[in-house]
Amino acid sequence: MAQSIATMQRTTTEKPLVGYVHSIETFGSVDGPGIRYVVFLQGCRMRCEFCHNPDTWNIGVGDEMTVDEILNDAIRYKAFWGKKGGITVSGGEALVQIDFVLALFKKAKTMGINTCLDTCGQPFTYKDPFFSKFAELMQYTDVSLVDIKHIDSAQHKRLTGFNNETVLAMIQYMSEHGYHMWIRHVLVPERTDYDDYLRDLGQYIHTLNAIDKVEVLPYHTMGVKKYVELGIDYPLEGIEPPSAERVKNAEHLLDTASYRGYAS
Repeated sequence: MAQSIATMQRTTTEKPLVGYVHSIETFGSVDGPGIRYVVFLQGCRMRCEFCHNPDTWNIGVGDEMTVDEILNDAIRYKAFWGKKGGITVSGGEALVQIDFVLALFKKAKTMGINTCLDTCGQPFTYKDPFFSKFAELMQYTDVSLVDIKHIDSAQHKRLTGFNNETVLAMIQYMSEHGYHMWIRHVLVPERTDYDDYLRDLGQYIHTLNAIDKVEVLPYHTMGVKKYVELGIDYPLEGIEPPSAERVKNAEHLLDTASYRGYAS
């Protein structure tokens, strides 16, 4: 009988929660405030035409790591973070693995680590169980980097494969609750680089609360090699990065100079 109980105990012992990790950057300087330890999680449902990491798309693959494994590695770099740095979880799309991100951020906060979520918001829904997990995650997130791929929903679908309603719903929830955000927008010629769209996006951002920073990210072609290696046709073949003048124009229309919150 004792042997049977022991067997049952071993069977019912929960395995540690693991995240599927694509890669880690130990000295990230562009993924949130300060110097950051950046965890790029595997998995994304969007298929952005400008994506430079198509190798992060597949879900349920990657290096398996536990919360403790990540934090034990990250803490070795804490001396370099200063007052603003910390951990950023990116992707892929981080919210595809929301259980893992929640567990990671909860433990990180007990260790006094600043937390940053990098998301495009595609999995967001007000339905449970996702929404309850997301609402709890926000309690442990110091700042979020939120991508608005396109302000026009039809064009957003053309660009990513999905409409933008779920993305804007997430942003609205975060705005209403005062959760700090950086808004990011990739400037892509022949896709997002049109003054009318940029004005509409700028006006929308001005309606939001707790926006610390707005960034224009110029489209680049550094990921084309990965498409070739993976045997995937590159969707933006022949489209060159925007000129410096068009980047400045976008920054003007989005009024990026107006946003200088604590997390900058």
